[in-house]
Amino acid sequence: MSTRNLSEKSITKAVIARNSKAESARFKTVITSLVKNLHRFARDVKLTEDEWNYGIDFLTRTGQLCSDKRQEFILLSDTLGLSTLVTQLNHHSRGKETEQTVFGPFHREKAPVYAMGDNISKGIRGVPCFVSGKISDAKGKPIAGAVLDVWHSDDDGAYDVQRAEWKGAMRMRGVFKPGPDGKFHLRTVRPKYYPVPTDGPTGELLKAAARHPMRPAHIHFMVNAKGYDRLVTHVFVKGDEYIDSDAVFGVRDSLISKFKMHKAGKAPDGTVVRTPYCTLHYDFVMRPAKKAGKKDGARKK
Repeated sequence: MSTRNLSEKSITKAVIARNSKAESARFKTVITSLVKNLHRFARDVKLTEDEWNYGIDFLTRTGQLCSDKRQEFILLSDTLGLSTLVTQLNHHSRGKETEQTVFGPFHREKAPVYAMGDNISKGIRGVPCFVSGKISDAKGKPIAGAVLDVWHSDDDGAYDVQRAEWKGAMRMRGVFKPGPDGKFHLRTVRPKYYPVPTDGPTGELLKAAARHPMRPAHIHFMVNAKGYDRLVTHVFVKGDEYIDSDAVFGVRDSLISKFKMHKAGKAPDGTVVRTPYCTLHYDFVMRPAKKAGKKDGARKK
């Protein structure tokens, strides 16, 4: 197909044809749909050159803000609901299986490994929080060899990467390795609601849409176990004022849990706490990994 003298009506077919020789069938499917919908969008809104230039600048600045401590593109995807959509398309929980939700932009690789029961928030101000639970399959069988990755904000709603005074130190995050019984327990501080970063392009988008940037208080959990689908989820604080208006659309009813308050005294780990503290118990139920060639959600007949 000639690419000379293309019009606004013929350009789409020409681009699709130019990509048609790709070896990967999946690539051709994705790029064809992308081109069709991208061109349809431009026609639908009658995109101006100034708007196109702003969009290019917006994406450029989004990329320039990305680093090993901040992922502005993930944040943008989260606030547009794309992250939640992709999660739901790829991880359909069934029955008792724990629901997945957005990964978030503040996860860090190679978090410190802690012994069971350790405190991942030593020296950090906040309400002491004792977290416990079990990792099992849908039949209640404990999953041995699971690896639990935990991270969250502090009592001011900030993550370690947002604390310049900590100079990159990993705090309020850690990796735990439950035993054969699948049980885990750890100590930290109760998280608080917080705004997603608004000092970049994503903040501009939220302001233009007259949207607030707040996320309800939560703890992030990621569970990996051989033979099971990786579980990426949050547990949200029941009663949080932003529970129904999460800026990144990540809340699920099944992931809302009570962080139960207790008077000062003997804590679940046997230590004496001289201030009021809270406890969270949440059991994670994993689903088996998909077999090659088997579509998600397929059942045995």
